[in-house]
Amino acid sequence: MKYELTAEQVSSYQQNGFIVIEDFLSPDELENWRSVVMAAVNERGGLKMPGKGLKTGEDDGINDDTEYFGKVFDQLINLWQTNDGVKKLMLDPRIGQMAAQLAGVQGIRIWHDQALFKRPWANPTAWHLDTPFWSFTDRRALSIWVALDDATLENGCLYFIPGSFHTTRFDNSGIGKNMDGIFSVYPQLAKVSSVAAPMKAGSCSFHNGLTIHGAGANMSNGHRRAMTCAYMPDGNVYNGQPNVLPDAYVQLLKMGDPLNNNAQNPLIYHK
Repeated sequence: MKYELTAEQVSSYQQNGFIVIEDFLSPDELENWRSVVMAAVNERGGLKMPGKGLKTGEDDGINDDTEYFGKVFDQLINLWQTNDGVKKLMLDPRIGQMAAQLAGVQGIRIWHDQALFKRPWANPTAWHLDTPFWSFTDRRALSIWVALDDATLENGCLYFIPGSFHTTRFDNSGIGKNMDGIFSVYPQLAKVSSVAAPMKAGSCSFHNGLTIHGAGANMSNGHRRAMTCAYMPDGNVYNGQPNVLPDAYVQLLKMGDPLNNNAQNPLIYHK
């Protein structure tokens, strides 16, 4: 695993809000990630996340067109909670160290992992932000996105609006069907050129949760699989949005309570 970051990489991330790391995984590591993730996905039987009873492609209350959004990607959340193999991958302190270094924080907790699979001919993923959906409010939050297949311009690689995280806010503009919807909220950023992030399988990217990003349609007859994980800087508190937190846990929380439950948000690295 290529987990040692250079000062130039950290500086680039902190300027642009994203970074691509080629050949993050060795060939053997890539095969292990593929095997482990697919086993965990198959075990789920389409269940989107533990404790919610929602299946992939069903109405999640976020989007108003289930048929369209069900064909953007298959999304399976918190596989680490239901599969020991994925747990070992996600709790790797080396990845936590990378996330902490890029974010400039002392400690990193898992917010949630998610497998994101674009099927053949899948719809595009519109420009959006991540952090406004989450149960904490932190400009330093970020995610890793690991390519399990080659992510190409043809099959739906990621795109980023560089530097956008310096401007965007925590109000939630959602994820619409129209690619340009977010620019009605941030019209000044519509003039910024996007950056495509094609990646070979085994490469990865990190992006800030307030960086505007999206993905193209899958214009191929093959799958585009990715395994991702969102990270919360240690020390954050509950902002009142349940997001992926189990209902039983949410009932115990009040605004301002620390999100330090290691059974839900494990601390995977602390300097």
